[in-house]
Amino acid sequence: MNDSNRQIWMVDTTLRDGEQAPGVVFRPLERIVIAQELAACGIDEIEAGIPAMGRASCREISALARLGLPCTLSSWCRAVKKDIELASDCRTPGVHISFPTSSILLRTFDKTEGWVLERLEELVRYARGYFDRISVGAQDATRTDPGFLRQFAGQAKALEVHRLRIADTVGLATPSGVMGIISSLAAAVPGLDLEFHGHNDLGMATANAVSAVDAGARALSVTVNGLGERAGNAPLEETAMALFGVGARRGNIRLSGMAELCRTVSRFSGRSIPPDKPIVGARIFSHESGIHCAGILKNPDAYEPFAPGSVGRRSRQFVIGSHAGGAVLRHVLRQRNILLDKTDARRLLPRVRQKALAANAPISPGELERLYKEKNNGL
Repeated sequence: MNDSNRQIWMVDTTLRDGEQAPGVVFRPLERIVIAQELAACGIDEIEAGIPAMGRASCREISALARLGLPCTLSSWCRAVKKDIELASDCRTPGVHISFPTSSILLRTFDKTEGWVLERLEELVRYARGYFDRISVGAQDATRTDPGFLRQFAGQAKALEVHRLRIADTVGLATPSGVMGIISSLAAAVPGLDLEFHGHNDLGMATANAVSAVDAGARALSVTVNGLGERAGNAPLEETAMALFGVGARRGNIRLSGMAELCRTVSRFSGRSIPPDKPIVGARIFSHESGIHCAGILKNPDAYEPFAPGSVGRRSRQFVIGSHAGGAVLRHVLRQRNILLDKTDARRLLPRVRQKALAANAPISPGELERLYKEKNNGL
């Protein structure tokens, strides 16, 4: 479905699915800070937690609901009436009810397809007495029988739920597979808003999320830094840049706040951001290769897909290493008020590369200046 005017609804589940990453626990004040930064970045919906986890979880969700953030808050529930009752006490306007749909999950939990359809109707009607927005989820949808998934979707549409979440629960889907599932459901159940929730076990969560939108999904479930169980979830920062930054999709996300948000979640979760992490890694705007640096100095678009400032980063960095070229030497020395012509740069370059190779590390601008002065003094 090629509908670039479609507004994409972004659901962040860092405080629910993200916190399920082993060893990750957000303190109450940390949850508030994360929610506030998500709202400042324009997130449409925050999945605030799981009321069934206990009184502490209910208090934390309620505290978020009282903030009056400019986004929708929802609570996550199993297909259990008691979960819905607990969620209603948390005062979130939205609720998400998750149902096992694949044959492997149904066998695991001793359920049947008939039970799922019966419980779907019962719980949606029950939840309507408490919540303004009701979404339902097909757990392990990407391994669910296509016929049953269409039946589940059709009943969800008849019950007038706000959205159906298609979950790649164990992260085994591929972009072509996701496109097939989403496009098939969109054709079979027109008018039902579809949401995609992808895990990253094969490293395809971002690609799968973008493919879901291309196939007709109107919402995505994501986490900051891709935080989550096993290999994590589709990262908010990556999907947002792919859709709204370099892509032409419509949404409310403010990409300029991504770097700060990702640093906040990294700090609170105790999970460091790899230096080469897409979008927000510390080194993704660092350049060493001579041809790349020369190109970027003339036109940054030559070798950068987006500008550092677009995601809240201050500037790019040029690394003076064994792959350096003359252009970067001239640039760095110019910043230190030393003007070098191309010929002198070419003569200085072997010393720079030799120094970097000997140290097995880049050299600093100060070291570059010393090398230049030593050469000029004939040392």
